[in-house]
Amino acid sequence: MRYRQLGSSDLRVSEIALGTWLTFGGGISDRIAREIVDTAFELGITFIDTANVYNRGAAESFLGEVLASRARDSYVLATKVFFPMSDEDRGLSRAQIFKQVDASLGRLRVDFVDLYQCHRYDPETPLEETMDALGEVVRQGKARYIGFSEWTPAQIRAAIDLPGVEKFVSSQPEYSLLHRDPEHEVFELCAANGISQIVWSPLAQGVLTGKYAAESAPPDDSRARSERMGWAVGRFLSREILEGVERLRPIADGLGLTLSQLALAWVLREPSLAAAIVGASRPEQLRENAGASGVELDEGALAAIDAALGAAVVSS
Repeated sequence: MRYRQLGSSDLRVSEIALGTWLTFGGGISDRIAREIVDTAFELGITFIDTANVYNRGAAESFLGEVLASRARDSYVLATKVFFPMSDEDRGLSRAQIFKQVDASLGRLRVDFVDLYQCHRYDPETPLEETMDALGEVVRQGKARYIGFSEWTPAQIRAAIDLPGVEKFVSSQPEYSLLHRDPEHEVFELCAANGISQIVWSPLAQGVLTGKYAAESAPPDDSRARSERMGWAVGRFLSREILEGVERLRPIADGLGLTLSQLALAWVLREPSLAAAIVGASRPEQLRENAGASGVELDEGALAAIDAALGAAVVSS
């Protein structure tokens, strides 16, 4: 496993990160989830990303239980705040940030998180209030660094331009071979300001694993067939996309890679990226994904990938 610097922070993170959205705390059994966490540490995956809203706190609670026996300096822990936790609790107001960070720390059973992220931008709260509260969280020692997820370039620039506030060190956008929007402005703006990318859904909800075929129904054990997880996959299941993904298979075979490893290696080619977050419903999936760490694709491979996909790219 290779490790990368997280923005302007002093954190070194595994370039494959373990995600907990849709899986931990309900999407899969706790027994399997424990095996996945154990496998992550075995593979050198020490960067774990979660959020207060994932299964309404259950993902954080599960991590608090399963990580309790491990040394706190053996992993880098990130969580997020914004989405509703109840009818009254949501957003990035000063009061909510203070309330939710304490609740997250309680569920996670830790004194601090390494990275506390705004899960989205809150248009109902002045940015100055949000940034002041985040700075206070850092000064109180409850978070070492701060980040954001899915902010627009204008929102990112506004935060960068505020004087006297804690600086962001990470951005968490959706990014994959099939979803490339952040390349247009976000990557360059962030790189110029000490902000690394931690990308989510680098396998396009599993579509880039090759498990879905244009001519067949989704496999019974796939995310697309899951009642809890299937809603997130639909936009990547068009015939054009699935046929494009199938055209990637001989490229991967020629490089001695699986489709998943090819897709992750493509994401990891981006120098401003610190980590790609992968979810897993089985330990063997995580083992396969970890095999992408350290793979470097040459210009010929990158050109072949683009030619194979053609117009099979989804935009926000």
